[in-house]
Amino acid sequence: QVRLVESGGGLVQPGGSLRLSCATSANIFSIYRMGWYRQSPGKQRELVARITSGNSTNYADSVKGRFTISRDNAKNTVYLQMNSLKPEDTAVYYCNAVNLGFIYWGQGTQVTVSS
Repeated sequence: QVRLVESGGGLVQPGGSLRLSCATSANIFSIYRMGWYRQSPGKQRELVARITSGNSTNYADSVKGRFTISRDNAKNTVYLQMNSLKPEDTAVYYCNAVNLGFIYWGQGTQVTVSS
């Protein structure tokens, strides 16, 4: 069982930055893959970024060059640094972990980009 707790969401103006954090109850060094997904009203949940235990990363085309996913194994935490935010980035952001064939989700954190 892996418990995930997101934090760092909020209201930011277009062009601004936020850093999301996902704290885990497990040793993330051993977790196969962790990631961030987002869902806005009326849309399906979509991948934003993910990172493997070997630090391989991939990003949605819409966030490449603006968002960076990273992990701190010592703190059992995964981060999503979001820069140059746009109104279309507004969504609930969910942390995700895949380990030993199981998929885990956090409760989500709201990100609103608006002037």
